[in-house]
Amino acid sequence: MYTISADVFAQRRRRLMDEIGDEAVAIIAGPSMKGRSNDTEYAYRPSSDLLYLTGFREPEAVLVLAPGHDAGEVVLFVPDRDKLKELWEGRRVGPEGAVQEYGADVGLGLSELDEKLPDWLEGRKQLYYTLGSRDDFDRRVIEWTQGLRHRRGKKSTAPGTIVDLRDLLHRSRLVKGEEELGLLRKACEISSEAHILAMKYCRPGMHEYELQALLEYHYRRSGGEYPAYTTIVGSGDNATILHYTENRDRIESGDVVLIDSGCEFGFYAGDITRSFPANGSFTPAQRDIYQAVLEAQKAAIEFCQPGASYDELKSSVERQLTESLVDLGLLEGSIDELMEESKFRDYYPHSIGHSLGIDVHDVGLVRPEDGESRPLEPGVVLTIEPGIYIPAGDESAPEEMRGVGIRIEDDVLVTETGVENLTASCPKTVEEIEALVGSGDASNLDL
Repeated sequence: MYTISADVFAQRRRRLMDEIGDEAVAIIAGPSMKGRSNDTEYAYRPSSDLLYLTGFREPEAVLVLAPGHDAGEVVLFVPDRDKLKELWEGRRVGPEGAVQEYGADVGLGLSELDEKLPDWLEGRKQLYYTLGSRDDFDRRVIEWTQGLRHRRGKKSTAPGTIVDLRDLLHRSRLVKGEEELGLLRKACEISSEAHILAMKYCRPGMHEYELQALLEYHYRRSGGEYPAYTTIVGSGDNATILHYTENRDRIESGDVVLIDSGCEFGFYAGDITRSFPANGSFTPAQRDIYQAVLEAQKAAIEFCQPGASYDELKSSVERQLTESLVDLGLLEGSIDELMEESKFRDYYPHSIGHSLGIDVHDVGLVRPEDGESRPLEPGVVLTIEPGIYIPAGDESAPEEMRGVGIRIEDDVLVTETGVENLTASCPKTVEEIEALVGSGDASNLDL
């Protein structure tokens, strides 16, 4: 239920190879390790595209897909087996494991990359490869193709064009299969539980980092690898900063606390935002702002039907929030004029959401070739996250609204018949939140 089977990986590779054809070859290179400080490194995160096609997790692996190649269509270059390195850095599956465990036709060590990989480029007209993700690897690709053109006196044996792989591959990644949805549902379930814990045990006088610790502890103890992105816990005016991640300040009694956090489970991301009063009771002004955001979010979720336009979804939310901003006294003028001037961006500067999957800001909703959005289709998972943010220094806003930031975010699946909220278990009505916040007995906190 919570894994991707070898058959699914093989089907994904087959589908991509069928699309590029027998006269092309594709290369997908994983990232190298990154230094954090002196001789320590950041925890390794594999390439999302490589994960999607193989599930392989070790550093710097390179996948080659060469449809119809006599020596093998699926080639996986992996870290070489090395007893001393494995003593220090962990076990490696090696070339044999690339075949036996990950379904490659041919498994080779990274030490053989320069010598062997050009064999799968030779005679192909097109190379599908994404330039710019690794400068060092880009140079090697160029060296291999140039070297082929002069190998044994032959000419034009290397691919003549390089095609960006992302459009084909990311279009496939956009629509999630059942096994992917199983991982996404679990990531959303754990994320929802963590947000509930944070609301239950929030108290004025705590620090933002204490709530962050509670969230991330629950992710790890529930089997998640990491937070899906850097956790945001913003109280008071900090909640008006969209990507506030310092999480150092003391939470005061009159603050609204905004938490934007999600669990990564099996490399699939949950992404939830909840905003709640630190003391368990919204002020009238806070409640009005919250209710405006909640109504916009409910309407947006309902909009996410098969065939719906993502651009129209964005526009409908922007209009509804503009109307609410006028009702709240934050904007003045006719709705049409305010929309034409995008005045809503003073208080709602971001978009309605994004695709969700292996990446928290996943791929595929926008066509890279023309910048147009794709119609929503069954199997697409996206976030819906309207918000209103009123900085403390905004002297044009009513005083009782200053320093309030509210965002409400859920993860939704477009189905054959409508839409399913994958994070519906996380409370969000005013009544539910006020009943939940502070209701936990901190002395019995299960850590």
